[in-house]
Amino acid sequence: MFREFFGFRHKPFGKTPNPAFLYESPQHREALARLEYAVEEKELALLCGDVGSGKTTLSRALIDRIGEARPVILIVNPALSPAQLLRSIASGFGLTPKHHRADLLDQLYTKLFELYESGREPVLIIDEAQLIPTKATFEEIRLLTNFQLDDDNLLSIVLIGQPELKERLGHRAYRALRQRIGIQYSLSPLSEEETVRYVQHRLQVAGGGTNPFTIDAMSAIHRYSEGIPRVINTLATTALLDAFGDESVTIDGARIAAAAREHGLDGRQR
Repeated sequence: MFREFFGFRHKPFGKTPNPAFLYESPQHREALARLEYAVEEKELALLCGDVGSGKTTLSRALIDRIGEARPVILIVNPALSPAQLLRSIASGFGLTPKHHRADLLDQLYTKLFELYESGREPVLIIDEAQLIPTKATFEEIRLLTNFQLDDDNLLSIVLIGQPELKERLGHRAYRALRQRIGIQYSLSPLSEEETVRYVQHRLQVAGGGTNPFTIDAMSAIHRYSEGIPRVINTLATTALLDAFGDESVTIDGARIAAAAREHGLDGRQR
């Protein structure tokens, strides 16, 4: 396939959030540093960004950096009631969740204290947190931050979501939870320069030799993608397949424009 044609060992622009392909732009590096600090200090952290901006890839990179030092519970579909959330967390610890809330909370506290004594305080990561359905579930998350000793928290919590999550938490009804957020960061689209480096980085990680994209092509990728990494991946993959079909080792701006039209993105060009 096109990987062999272009000399790649791996697919350079895959859609899965592979942390090995994370391009650490200044803002992604800053976001990851803040998340690592939040974990170290056992804070409640908030990371927001548009669809496809790299949030999930950052969360996987964070999990990689945590390694075996701390247990990580990752919830990727948080459309849960408060009880379902607590049971999901208990299951993530390998526990059989108790039925009654009071017993379940005691069960969780016992586990958290056990992990604290072993020096392995856990991390709860909730991805797509804008999907949390009710204020009651957010309130349960706030109450989880009460799992603490006199001078130390027992659990780190990272909320990751789209910009509407931050907007939602800005409402007065969520003031108590918002006040618990110690670390937060919002991702922005990549600049044109960052987009070029992003493309080059992924090609390098994929094991490619010569970059098939011309400067004009990478500039076009930025225009049509508006700096959103997931859209960059889509355009680049489509252009690579198109070039492979024509047995062309070079991808120019016209081929990127064709890819944009194929995906209905040509109206985004400014």
